[in-house]
Amino acid sequence: MGTKNYALLQVSCNIHKPSITPMKLDNLRALLSSSSSSQVKPLSKELERITTLVKHVPTMIKKTCVGVLEAFVDSTFEFVDQPLLPSQIGEAVGVTTIEGKIPEDFPIGVYVRNGPNPLFGGLKSTKSMFGKSSHVWIEGEGMLHGLYLVKDRRTAAWNISYKNKHVQTDTFNLEKVRKKPGFLPAIEGDSLAVVLAYLLNMLRFGEVNKYLSNTNVFEHSNKYYSIAENHLPQEIDIFSLETLRNWNLNGSWDRPFTSHPKKAPGTGELVVMGIEPKKPYFMLGIISADGKKIMHKADLRFNRCSLCHEIGVTQRYNVIMDFPLTLNIMRLIRGGPLIKYEKEGYARIGVMPRYGDADSIRWFEVEPCCVFHVINSFEHNDEVVVIALRACKSAIPGPDFGLDKFEWFSKGFQHTKDHIDENCDKFSTDDESFLCRVCEWRLNMHTGEVKQRILTGTDFSMEFPMINHNFVGVRNKFGYTQVVDSQASSISGIAKYGGLAKLNFEHWRFETSMDEKESQDLMKVEYHMLPNNTFCSGATFVPRIGGVDEDDGWIIMFVHNENTNISQVYIVDAKKFSSEAVAVISLPSRVPYGFHGAFMSLDC
Repeated sequence: MGTKNYALLQVSCNIHKPSITPMKLDNLRALLSSSSSSQVKPLSKELERITTLVKHVPTMIKKTCVGVLEAFVDSTFEFVDQPLLPSQIGEAVGVTTIEGKIPEDFPIGVYVRNGPNPLFGGLKSTKSMFGKSSHVWIEGEGMLHGLYLVKDRRTAAWNISYKNKHVQTDTFNLEKVRKKPGFLPAIEGDSLAVVLAYLLNMLRFGEVNKYLSNTNVFEHSNKYYSIAENHLPQEIDIFSLETLRNWNLNGSWDRPFTSHPKKAPGTGELVVMGIEPKKPYFMLGIISADGKKIMHKADLRFNRCSLCHEIGVTQRYNVIMDFPLTLNIMRLIRGGPLIKYEKEGYARIGVMPRYGDADSIRWFEVEPCCVFHVINSFEHNDEVVVIALRACKSAIPGPDFGLDKFEWFSKGFQHTKDHIDENCDKFSTDDESFLCRVCEWRLNMHTGEVKQRILTGTDFSMEFPMINHNFVGVRNKFGYTQVVDSQASSISGIAKYGGLAKLNFEHWRFETSMDEKESQDLMKVEYHMLPNNTFCSGATFVPRIGGVDEDDGWIIMFVHNENTNISQVYIVDAKKFSSEAVAVISLPSRVPYGFHGAFMSLDC
């Protein structure tokens, strides 16, 4: 697009750029002392004593201590790369290779996708006398990939450019200055090695782990943010992709922040949550529509730290997902994993008045399962309806440490109808599957009854859902997901998405199994499948400006062809979903697979 077009967009949309401000840092002592255990108290007290001493020693002594710690880490811990496809980093480059035609009424804007792209080669593992520790597959510094679509209002010609840039969090900048890895991986591994990684990271950098900001991007009050749920969001200049500051609401929000905040229907307020493996485990917040202050904050008094990835909203309620994927520091210190899916644990969905508290939540017990993403939630008569993607097993963090990761992931992606029953509750073999199916829970606010039904079959596993954002929190007819290519995923050991699905919640089909013993009503699903060995990420729905129907718009997504090693952007007409893409835009460099994307309309 070039400097001229960036300047034109900045002037016409009048985007404000606030100054960079420091953020409040967490404390390891609080992380470890949140739970009472006679086995852990001595260690917790010793850590408290050490960190207190470090804070109060004179500067010269502190520098000497840090130097000694640095020398100890350098001589004791060996960093080892895990394989990862890199991305070429660069400034904006014009794009001219387009198959098809970008629709005339496609909105002017920026399509941005977030994803992990480690600063120093691949993800890191460490080896030491204390054991091994490693990053898990969802880690890696965040990188934003932006496709800019600008239309010349005089000639109606499209000017398109692509650029990418790392999200420059506090810890990213710290390691970049060092010019080498510094933070020891502290998520999975031998218990002693992980605990020491937390302690050494805290003593050397004042942080227990890196702030990755690699999961999602969102807009609120005409400002744009990058986020991963282990930290605060970073405000981004959407035109340059420069990182501006941490967004902590003037110090009123000092904890992690969900990767999927939701705008409340009607008010434009932003409903957020923050989870931590210390009390309070779950905090809910409501941010004003202008993004300037916290309107409400409540400790929901969880008795465990559930790895809740998403929150739901309706016109009157907040919807809380409390499922048995947990983070537990005490479990780690006792020799277990930090993150674990407890398939025998409880699962529940909470319905909470918008400005409610822990005492006002109505909890509904549901069958244990794994849910990362909510498609939508809304009110219908006496019920709150929650539609989400449900699996029997969590792909996060991965297998127990020491198991063959490739084999574990490959088995999980090889789902068939023989592996799993129709309710996705019990496995008919020892092989467990990551099969994600669309599930609906209807929660009756008067009787307390829960009705659950599975809405899709077992032909495809689906993830990374999206809807027309104008229907968040209200009854919707359509949803969209990325579709897992189980064969390619089982070969590579990571999830690869070979197409899209369009879900129609108002049209149903009656399906009978091959042995004619079971039958069920399933929703109508249309598919848009990609060419062989071609996979997508970051798909999102772009509404047509002035559109009347809910599906009046397009799906836009980053795509990579592994046969040609060419990355592209596809634009698919949502009303002609199974047809070929209306436009295919070839990009100048490889775009690695990533997580969530968003389209930021800049029609002013």
